[in-house]
Amino acid sequence: MLPSLVKKQHQYAPLVVVGVLAAACAFVWCLVYAATPRGVLTVAVLNIGQGDSIYIESPTGEQVIIDGGPDNSLLRELPRVMPPFDRSIDAIISTHPDADHYTGFIDLLSRYQVGAFIEPGIEKHTTSFVALEQEVADEKIPRYIARRGMMLDLGGGAQLEILYPDHDVSHLAANMDNNGGVVARLTYGNTSALFTADVDKTVEDRLIKLSMADAALSKNTLYATDLLDMLKSNLLLAGHHGSRTTNEDAFIALVHPTYAAVSVGANNKYHLPNQEPLDSFAKYGATILRTDQQGTLIFRSDGTTFSYTK
Repeated sequence: MLPSLVKKQHQYAPLVVVGVLAAACAFVWCLVYAATPRGVLTVAVLNIGQGDSIYIESPTGEQVIIDGGPDNSLLRELPRVMPPFDRSIDAIISTHPDADHYTGFIDLLSRYQVGAFIEPGIEKHTTSFVALEQEVADEKIPRYIARRGMMLDLGGGAQLEILYPDHDVSHLAANMDNNGGVVARLTYGNTSALFTADVDKTVEDRLIKLSMADAALSKNTLYATDLLDMLKSNLLLAGHHGSRTTNEDAFIALVHPTYAAVSVGANNKYHLPNQEPLDSFAKYGATILRTDQQGTLIFRSDGTTFSYTK
């Protein structure tokens, strides 16, 4: 009987080793997540190559992802910022139907439970975008059209406000869909982050005018002052991956970011970021951080101080 028992032990030994390793790995990730400060806002600009994907976790644990990147790199990066066994996300936002902003969501939806799908309502009939919309429908995920004035209450005092579009963008020409992209501003206490997708300088100018118009309509002086400052942000995600078609000097001056995060692929064929935006960021004192150089960029805020942690 002893030889038979030894044989069985040897037979299952590899499974035991795998189980021990898996448990050890999970334990390590739990320790990493436990080390993440509670009661803080986390913003991570994910290193997903040439594209955009931003992970947000509120002080109370609500999670939002803005854009999904160009491929399944999103699935590789999420475990670096999420608990290992967490498979639910409160909302995802597809800023516009360019493949480098949404493709990663297709695989995400088959692996994670998602509470809401938010998009600008731009019509596009590419195979991959149709696949994304079908996945949203199959999973019965509630859909919302992003419009200026919408507010997502993320809990703990954190809010994500949609600043743009302010009008119907459903029938934009295919070569103009960047300018229907969702622009959103995240606030927590006295700190904020601004995400402008791929909109160009004309939309940046429109955002400034919209803010000024709102201020002019307000009869409350203090509120009007707040509206004039509504674009000012500690973190600015460089528009269109640091392209010269956006990141206008006047707009950067108004935002006046402490950090300018550039989501860009190494040695990309577009030769981004362009030097002009980098010069403007530096001119206004922003620390420039790039995913192609530093990898995933993680920022945290306690409502008073906004800092880069990695």
